[in-house]
Amino acid sequence: MPASAGDADPSSPVVQGPVEALLNDSSVVRGTLLAFRDTDALVRIVMDDGRSAAAPIRVQRESLRALKLPGWPHPVAPSTPRLDFRFEFGDAEVLAGKCVDVLARPRGTWLCVLLPDGTPEHWFVDSRECIRASLDGGQLAPADSARGRKAVARPTDPDALWSLLEASRPTLENAPQLGEALVRGGWIDRATLRRALDSEQQRGNTRSLERILVDDGALSELQLRMARAEWMGVRVIDPAALTPEPEVLALVSRAMAERASILPLMLHDDVLVVACGDPWDKGALDELRFAIEHQILPVMAVPGTLMPAIHRAYDALRSNAEAAPDSPQALAAALRAAPDTLEALETDVVSEADNTLVRLINATIAEAIRRHASDIHIETAELPREVRIRLRIDGELVNYLQLPARLRFAIVARIKVMADLDIAEHRKPQDGKIDFARFGGPHIELRVVTVPTSRGLEDVVLRLLSGLKPLPLDGIGLSADNLAALREVALQPYGLILICGPTGCGKTTTLHSVMRELNTEGRKIWTAEDPIEITQDGLRQVQMNARIGWNFAAAMRTFLRADPDVIMIGEMRDEETARIAVEASLTGHLVLSTLHTNSAPESIARLLEIGIDPFNFSDSLLAVLAQRLVRRLCLHCREATTATDDDLDLLASRYLGDATAADPARLAELRRVWQADFGDAAGRIRLFRRCGCDRCDGHGYSGRLGIHELMRVDEATRRSIRRRDSAEVLRAASLTGGMKTLRQDGIEKVLAGLTDLSEVTAATKS
Repeated sequence: MPASAGDADPSSPVVQGPVEALLNDSSVVRGTLLAFRDTDALVRIVMDDGRSAAAPIRVQRESLRALKLPGWPHPVAPSTPRLDFRFEFGDAEVLAGKCVDVLARPRGTWLCVLLPDGTPEHWFVDSRECIRASLDGGQLAPADSARGRKAVARPTDPDALWSLLEASRPTLENAPQLGEALVRGGWIDRATLRRALDSEQQRGNTRSLERILVDDGALSELQLRMARAEWMGVRVIDPAALTPEPEVLALVSRAMAERASILPLMLHDDVLVVACGDPWDKGALDELRFAIEHQILPVMAVPGTLMPAIHRAYDALRSNAEAAPDSPQALAAALRAAPDTLEALETDVVSEADNTLVRLINATIAEAIRRHASDIHIETAELPREVRIRLRIDGELVNYLQLPARLRFAIVARIKVMADLDIAEHRKPQDGKIDFARFGGPHIELRVVTVPTSRGLEDVVLRLLSGLKPLPLDGIGLSADNLAALREVALQPYGLILICGPTGCGKTTTLHSVMRELNTEGRKIWTAEDPIEITQDGLRQVQMNARIGWNFAAAMRTFLRADPDVIMIGEMRDEETARIAVEASLTGHLVLSTLHTNSAPESIARLLEIGIDPFNFSDSLLAVLAQRLVRRLCLHCREATTATDDDLDLLASRYLGDATAADPARLAELRRVWQADFGDAAGRIRLFRRCGCDRCDGHGYSGRLGIHELMRVDEATRRSIRRRDSAEVLRAASLTGGMKTLRQDGIEKVLAGLTDLSEVTAATKS
């Protein structure tokens, strides 16, 4: 760099002569420049109109962008290095070229610019509206930037941005006045502040301190706005190097982003970070918060950078959508990044047969299958709230997509068409099925339920019926003791086996795992299911149809006339089905079924309450298996710690759960058992906690695991059933007989490093 660029405080150059003045409104003024210093508040130019006595026009410095004058006061040697310079302005205009000399001043930069033919030209570039300046790839800072101008952050990715926001902010909120904040932040020195305050008093407070600082050249308008943001505790960032994720951009339509001057940058948990031109515009932020149902954390974009960043981000989003048309996020982005005219369309004008919409729904279903989701929830709402799509993965609902509100009717109509439902009916719930193979996907069936909501809207839930083969019995998470006991009772020639738990706990999976072991050439097995979710060769599987009276009870009566060895009933929903199942188990058939109850003892009490004969029931019942599903720790990122005495005491108290939890001898015995079963050679027990990695999408869990409570029926239990004892009495008797509760089985899986205590506690009763 030329020596003059490094001078500490050079005198201001004085220039005059023929000039081309570039103004901020993109206009150009040509004429003769009268004597000008960069500290002047006005630029005086005599227009070239042929009148020698014409009065000069006066151009306010706020309107000036650059001056171009022919020549350069010093000779330029041919060997002088050529330097690339670049000035970027708030309206996306750029001044760039090559220069051989540069002088940075507080209110602008002087350049010796080489024209394409090598002729030197004298330039002055005003700093007021300049947002970035560089020389040979490095930042070109005006002289006053050396006094602590570090308020602008330039994060390059979402992680860097969030780290910046989490770190202590360089806030000047504790400064009582803006002037003091300007000094503490290094924007001006204290002497400059005193001069400005004296000037304010001398002028009788006719001008504010800020205007005096700007008019005197101590600060530019841009610097003042950034200083004020820093004083009020708002981060100032340059969004040029940050590319928001497509999923984040999909939360806010392009039309809304441009209208409100807001660019979504990143989503962290439930907090959406947005860049704003005015982070104190409460109306715009409240509208955004209501539309997307997320907390909003605003940051201030460097003045002049926001609109170019919005255009750049949404243009890239649309380009990516065209390059990857089968990605749900890309298709959603294509719909969201559509021209503004589409945003004004009435929602019922959008056709359900629109090609992009059809591909979006197909791609969403395919993605749900790939991610092993059990359900897809499509939720509509009144304007301006958008359509939300969530997936249930490993039992937890996660946000997946948000779509423009104008698509709310078309999405529901498209799914109704796929499921052969009545698209004109909006007042009544409907249910149907989709064979996804018909639409180019894998052979997966989806159960569809539409639910009318307020204002004539409808929600849709699609349950994915996997159609997969059954899991082996030793692959569903049964402990060694429970596995051996269940296999033993399943090999009995007749009797009743029940599997109980709430909806979605894996009862059907367990039933089919048992049936997989019983499914041999020598057995005839009939199943009655609604719906048939898992198929396996050798079973005679029958789909229920309540509309024609073909229900579980009717199927049971038919099966008994069809020479079965084993009968599987999808669910005991009423007294008639339960009674026929008990009678079948007493007449030489093995019967398996499910119940919606919370525990094994409660299943017995429930059947007695609905009218089952206790004597027949006690003779037929072999075992009851209660189960829940908990999320399995991701084996790739789980973190191990050595359990302390307090950790083991907590687990032991949860494990025992009764008066014996306070018995020191019982606690000591339990810890000895755990050390033998789960400890290392030194008796230390390790506990694992979730962390999060790419393989588990940062959740720390991957897949689900069953916890079980197997109650085998012995003679003492049969006597209790005949006496119609309560569930509490049955439970106490079973615990005495060696049954482990759901929580106890879960805690043993915690000690084995398969899950964590929070999952077990959430899935089991205290």
